[in-house]
Amino acid sequence: MRNLLLGIDSGTQSTKVLVVDARDGKVLASATQEYDLIPNLPPGAKEQHPHTWRDAVASGIRRSLRQAKAVAAEVKAIGVSGQQHGFVPLDSNGEVIRPAKLWCDTSTTAECEEITEKLGGLKKTIKALGNAVPPGFTASKILWLKNHEPENFEKLATVLLPHDYLNFWLTGEKVMEYGDASGTALLDVRKRKWAQAALDAIDPDLGSKLPPLLSSDKPAGALQSSTAKMLDLLPGVLVSAGGGDNMMGAIGTGNTRPGVITASFGTSGTIYACADNPVIDPEGEIAAFCDSTNNWLPLLCTMNVTVATEMVRDDFGWSYEKFAAEAARVPAGSNGLLLLPYFEGERTPNVPDGTGVWFGVNKKTFEDGHFARASMEGVTLGMNYGLRRLAELGVKPTQIRATGGGAKSKVWRQIMADIFNTEVVTLKVAEGAAYGAALQALWCWRHQQGESLSITDITDQFVELNPGESAEPDENNAAAYRELQDLQNNLSLSLRDVFTKHRKFVLG
Repeated sequence: MRNLLLGIDSGTQSTKVLVVDARDGKVLASATQEYDLIPNLPPGAKEQHPHTWRDAVASGIRRSLRQAKAVAAEVKAIGVSGQQHGFVPLDSNGEVIRPAKLWCDTSTTAECEEITEKLGGLKKTIKALGNAVPPGFTASKILWLKNHEPENFEKLATVLLPHDYLNFWLTGEKVMEYGDASGTALLDVRKRKWAQAALDAIDPDLGSKLPPLLSSDKPAGALQSSTAKMLDLLPGVLVSAGGGDNMMGAIGTGNTRPGVITASFGTSGTIYACADNPVIDPEGEIAAFCDSTNNWLPLLCTMNVTVATEMVRDDFGWSYEKFAAEAARVPAGSNGLLLLPYFEGERTPNVPDGTGVWFGVNKKTFEDGHFARASMEGVTLGMNYGLRRLAELGVKPTQIRATGGGAKSKVWRQIMADIFNTEVVTLKVAEGAAYGAALQALWCWRHQQGESLSITDITDQFVELNPGESAEPDENNAAAYRELQDLQNNLSLSLRDVFTKHRKFVLG
């Protein structure tokens, strides 16, 4: 009989489930369930109902286990990765009060300013938390509920994050793991403790609504009977602490020691590294997260990556192959066509009122191939803004491991290498977050078996690079992109006031 692991990645657009063999780390089966955001919400509001994630996980587990021809007794451990920062409010009966406001929701700018002001300004906020309080983080969403839906806030008994909610559904236990908790803007990331000043800035009773904090190598609990029956599994299966999608992506890409940097090109874009100590940005642009291996994860996040490229591809009605071919025939820099990709607002840099801008449109560049390449370049330059900031804080890449949908494109990988001016590689298992969740579950399960091993022992053994998919920077292209980077940075700064006026116009 095999020993199997389930790695779950509950994302913004879909949920992925992997069945992984604990002996050799091979992926035996996978299943994906897609879904959408709740439609027709006001500008800046992005919400989903947690039951959507729960139902997608259940479907994915059942389908992947059938594909793997697995029997229930073979499944030994489950790990859950979830989109970070989403606010899942539960009442005293453990029922969801309202849909979750997501990481990409930018409607809480006023609440961010209110919390920051109560903490004494940006510098004192960073001193208290290690992080600023941007709209993407959870804290402002809680205060938004109090300010805008006081009747729902009165019902609030427990604050959970998306992956915590799935762990609760699986185990019946309400806990929160350090890595995901560090993205709430409620945790002092240096001490791994709730920051009382931040709690008090929202509500004096908030501390009683937060679950216990859990170390990354500990189990969240065991699969409860009611959920096991829904999933055709046996009760008692170990459920690991899990973590946010970036924390799990770090594990799944082998980013578990200093030096390696992961770049995820999905709906959002993230770049992150493993650090032995907290990396605190005094400007608050780089998130000083804990990771899900009991270390730290300095991270930058941009909100619009495949959002931008898919918009262009869909508009022209192209296949992925056609999109790549059209982009490839345009020179680096797209003859000056530059995208500022703030379609849903932006997080790094913090421009919540931002919108998308095509700059440099003329008779030569108003052409489909230029828009294809400029969309790839624009979002990658946006991520490189944060990579430059990481380097200023002492976190410099020797290699970038690309993951997410964008990493599948050879043309885009070369653009990444040229803009980042660093070697870019990919992984044999492309679903980094789901695979990382499975590997963390393996780590936790083997600890429970009495073994003493580190997470790097696991990742060194199982995480493999993709031969033949590396890209080295071209010196000429890298020089052109340095100029384009400065243009994008300056364009962003010059439009900040205009973005705010535009948002007011759109809202009427």
